[in-house]
Amino acid sequence: MPEGPPISELHFDDAPSVDKVPGPKSKRLLEKQQHIDSGAVAYPNYIPIAMHEAKGATLRDVDGNTFIDFFAGIGVLNVGHSNPYVLEAVEEQTRKLVHTIDFPTEARLELIEKLNEIAPGELPDSNRVVFGGPTGSDAIEATIKLAKYNTGGDGLIAFRGAYHGGSSGALSLTGGKQYKEAYTPLLSDVHHAPYPYPLQQGLSEEEAVERAIENVRELIEDPYSGFANPAGIWVEPIQGEGGIVVPPADFLPQLREIATENDIPLIIDEIQTGIGRTGKWFASEWTDVTPDVMPMAKALGGIGLPLSATMYHEDLDTWGPGGHVGTWRGNTPAMRAGTRAIEYIQAHDLLEHSRELGSYMRDRLREVAAETPQIGEVRGKGLFTGVEFLDEDGNPDKDVVKHIRTYCYKHGVLVWSAGRYGNVLRLMPPLVITQELMTTGMDIVVDAIEENTSH
Repeated sequence: MPEGPPISELHFDDAPSVDKVPGPKSKRLLEKQQHIDSGAVAYPNYIPIAMHEAKGATLRDVDGNTFIDFFAGIGVLNVGHSNPYVLEAVEEQTRKLVHTIDFPTEARLELIEKLNEIAPGELPDSNRVVFGGPTGSDAIEATIKLAKYNTGGDGLIAFRGAYHGGSSGALSLTGGKQYKEAYTPLLSDVHHAPYPYPLQQGLSEEEAVERAIENVRELIEDPYSGFANPAGIWVEPIQGEGGIVVPPADFLPQLREIATENDIPLIIDEIQTGIGRTGKWFASEWTDVTPDVMPMAKALGGIGLPLSATMYHEDLDTWGPGGHVGTWRGNTPAMRAGTRAIEYIQAHDLLEHSRELGSYMRDRLREVAAETPQIGEVRGKGLFTGVEFLDEDGNPDKDVVKHIRTYCYKHGVLVWSAGRYGNVLRLMPPLVITQELMTTGMDIVVDAIEENTSH
């Protein structure tokens, strides 16, 4: 198997190296953006830099400051920024053929075959893949159509704390009120069950799962639940925007059982957790659960190229020609990038690497948590970690996460937040990060926590 360069050669050598941020060039571009770009722009309000170039798990701004990236474009850059093994194929493909709608190409068919190779559970050799628009929201819209088309139902079950995207159907499934309250009405028959979240719910793991499962089962099986025609169940195997919430291990298997018993599809959203992010190809593998339908995006495009796809069991392939359409179904450079990214992860054993460095990351954080009452919980799988902060009264503490994020930014590490109340520190570096960069980055994160919390 072709390997590409080792992960040790992918990064800027001087990371982290920060003078004054934001620097003068960044300030100028930030001010220009504020005048001519959309008011919807959000990230520069919290991390005020203008980016210039990036390699591996490192990023440089226009003023020459170099950062360690613990953010990875919200999980897009699993094989790092500008991975040369992936770039080589993208550049070659771009010179030959780019836009192909859904005509067959080698790039398209090779990626489908590669996805079949890493498909979870019982899906290998019994699946179909459909490409749609370029975003995760597009993939979610495809799952809604597929579920409705196959069941004849129109009722959708999702979970509190969920985030599934920004388009109308995806917003309907999303739990966060702030994302959707200005855009209602959305899809009408959507029910949000409680997601197992023992820390926030004040329940044991067993109680949290029981509450969630009973709620879903009653919705579907109680003849007076008011929920008449279920089309499917949508769930994140680990909630991302909701706060890197890892449910107890028996949650997904019990949800799988309900879906099977009631002959409705279980749609497991692997948009943020897929392509190796959690130390498995897909997070559902941690509990040996096979999805009926699995939307993918983010890291699927290899090095940040926009690409989404939905894999589903072949028994659900009842669509005729034109059953799901879209102009952007044939982005061949992105498809090449997806195949190469999977090959690179395989060749460098990055799933195991992710598990090892993720364990190191959480061990460091739990050492700090033992001395920091404001840390309510450290959780995650692979390189997908959340640290939840609470104030002295046990309430969500959003401000301390903001201060930690700013400290990290000023000292050369880019981190982000998550959680229903913004009180979860979200850490998700590229899978190609080295132990050296991880150690340096975690030293800064730990310093940030100690600097901004009481012990």
